[in-house]
Amino acid sequence: MTLHDDIDGRLAQGWGGLAPNGVHVNVVLARRGTPTAATIISAFTTPSDGYTPVLASLGEDQPSYQTLNPPTVILSKTRAQEGIHEKLIFGAAQVGIAQAVLDVVADGHLQADQEILILVSLWVDGSAADETKIKEAARQAAGSAVREAISGRTTAERQSLVDQRETLRNPFYDGH
Repeated sequence: MTLHDDIDGRLAQGWGGLAPNGVHVNVVLARRGTPTAATIISAFTTPSDGYTPVLASLGEDQPSYQTLNPPTVILSKTRAQEGIHEKLIFGAAQVGIAQAVLDVVADGHLQADQEILILVSLWVDGSAADETKIKEAARQAAGSAVREAISGRTTAERQSLVDQRETLRNPFYDGH
């Protein structure tokens, strides 16, 4: 098992799929009993209108829900719009994120227990419509983010950003 003692407070991001059925996530890992974990619990227990945190739970129907371990709190970055958007966030994206966490457990990087908490900040485009693509994109995005948060990036990857700092781009920046 490749577990890390210094996992508390590690952060990463991940993207999966293509817009409008793509998913972006930010991930924070916390060890139970730490201030980071307390912050995740606080975020979970303070919902606001349109931004209801979800404890990832899975089952064929509501009475058979099981809590995902490691516990994973999902917070939407955008207001859940009633209808398909809300269903995509609380259904397809939740399943994809849970699958990603279980993939990381199956790979031996985390244990399926309550010692580590995962916070996933989730973005789903308001014009998304394909449940299967959202589930797959959420699995891809969360899987890469959790793995990066656990293992970090390679020295070469970090140096590449430093070397390219003058020409870096972002899809939301159109300047020169």
